[in-house]
Formats: sequence, C-alpha cells, structure tokens
Amino acid sequence: MKYWLYIAIAGVFECVWAVGLKYTEGFTRLLPTAGTVAAIVISFYFMALALQKLPMGTAYAVWTGIGAVGVATFGMLFLGESRDILRIFCILLIVAGIIGLKLVSASPE
Repeated sequence: MKYWLYIAIAGVFECVWAVGLKYTEGFTRLLPTAGTVAAIVISFYFMALALQKLPMGTAYAVWTGIGAVGVATFGMLFLGESRDILRIFCILLIVAGIIGLKLVSASPE
C-alpha cells in the first residue's frame, strides 16, 4: 500500500505545482516560483518512489488523473470556472478510471 500512498502524495503535489504555475506570472514572482519548483521536486520524488513497484503506465495515469481532477476542482471552487454538469461528469469519469486502475493493479507488497 505504501507505493499507492507515494503516488497519491505525488498527485497532490502535482496539483500544487500546476496551480502554482498560474501564480508565478511566467516565473517572474519569486515566492510563487519557489513554491512551484519545490512542489515539482516533491511530486517527482514521490512519483519516482512509486515507480519502484507500481507499473509505469498505471502510476503515470493515476498521477496525472489526480492532478487533472485536483486542478479542475480548484478551478471550479476558487477561480469561477464552469460547474456544468457534463464537466463534472467527465471529471467523475477520471476518478472512476483512477479507482479502476487501483482495483485491477496487482498489489506490489
């Protein structure tokens, strides 16, 4: 289970750096840039740990899925992005895919 935890942490920090990019203003603002770079390093570190045991395709799909869902949710909650029912349904499809990949992947431990 710890490798799935690693990929979850990596996915959360992917959300952090993806959102952080918006606030760097093209890497011209020091603190948002530093925070974004730190989040990138942490995300990649935990992704690398997860890849020690999880299949690469599964780990990458889950990592990017967590990032996509997290950033889309952030946009809807804090940036006034569309909350159209079809958009939410599509985001839920990504969540279903993440859960499905976890369920069908052999446990590395």
